[in-house]
Amino acid sequence: MVRTDRAVVDRYQRRLQSTDYGRWREQVEATGGCTHPVRMTGAWTVTDNNTSQVLAHKGGHVMVPCGNRRESVCAACSDRYAADAFHLLRAGLSGGTKGVPEHVTERPRVFLTLTAPSFGPVRDDGQPRFPTRYDYTGHVLFNAHAGQLWHRFVIALRRHLAKAAGIRVRDFADHARLSYAKVAEYQRRGAIHFHAVIRLDGPGGASDQAPAWATPDLLADAIHSAHAQVQITTPEIDGQVRELAWGRQIDVRTIKPANAPDFEDGDGEITDDRLSSYVAKYATKGTGKSEAADRPIRSDAHIEQLRINEHYKQLMRTAWALGDRPELDHLNLRRWCHMLAFRGHFLSKSKAFSTTFKQIRGDRQRFRLEAALDELGVTEDTVTVVNHWDMTSVGHRTPEERDIAEGIAQRRRDTRKHHHTTERKD
Repeated sequence: MVRTDRAVVDRYQRRLQSTDYGRWREQVEATGGCTHPVRMTGAWTVTDNNTSQVLAHKGGHVMVPCGNRRESVCAACSDRYAADAFHLLRAGLSGGTKGVPEHVTERPRVFLTLTAPSFGPVRDDGQPRFPTRYDYTGHVLFNAHAGQLWHRFVIALRRHLAKAAGIRVRDFADHARLSYAKVAEYQRRGAIHFHAVIRLDGPGGASDQAPAWATPDLLADAIHSAHAQVQITTPEIDGQVRELAWGRQIDVRTIKPANAPDFEDGDGEITDDRLSSYVAKYATKGTGKSEAADRPIRSDAHIEQLRINEHYKQLMRTAWALGDRPELDHLNLRRWCHMLAFRGHFLSKSKAFSTTFKQIRGDRQRFRLEAALDELGVTEDTVTVVNHWDMTSVGHRTPEERDIAEGIAQRRRDTRKHHHTTERKD
């Protein structure tokens, strides 16, 4: 045992003392401590358009972040996803950034939570009280249809809003527009539920004021009506046809303007001054460590090898078994078995709610490019920038390199938490 520990220490020392360690660490720092970086080889060249002179050239090997949003796969890229999600949500809630006007705070807005129905009594830790009587098939089918249930809910919501406003459903788009961002979260029992911010805009989206009839109370009432109406009928499974619907628990709370003094007042209304962080917590919860699997399941034997609780294993076994039924082919249950049959995105939004992840990442790339060109004393319209890179491999070469990268990511996370705590105290 002592010799094994000594050997490990020796490997770390050799890596830390190697001639290329400084350059390697610099590249890892640039990825934020990514544990599965994409290794590229190629060159970046900046050429003057008038003289054809090469103003800058950087070539060789570089590392690019893997971009995985799961913390259990890569903490650094998970944190970056979490930050991007926060900015996307904040833009749609508070406006004044990312092309969303500030007056969106004047629109009728609610914070909504939709839950799954009961599939059998569970303990506080989410485990079934009576596993042999738990409806695992219904649970799996609900998770698989959760995205479709949301889609039908939005359609029903538009219809109820049109009815309340006294307009025809087909004319609703000429008067108003539903804008939303929703996030998915697993309950302890492994059932999906949704948290959503819903905003009622004018027909042009964020740039249009809502019509006079659009009020927070009208929006909340329409949500309750749509929630009670939506259902999906499944194919017959073992002689039983299921009517999938939302659970009876529903939480609808009005969002107040940004100048409200408190996060939540005595009436249960939420202020948007801090709601971005509140909703982003749910949006990024799915990026954390999960009791389920991180990668797709390849066989039923694979399920038995996972270090997860028996309840989650049984959900996966059920999804795998149902995935063999022709009438359920469209659900791709075996492909999504590791997600407990949930097939949707953890964060999704309507087109008009806010910016996009692609736009946020593009802004970050543009900022870096402009900073590099500023150092050269040129502008983008006077030069030609050529990037030519080819992927060579993925991941670090040794466990020691991966451990060092994880340490870099953890140190950055600790620093951010310290700054955040200090700012809140101030």
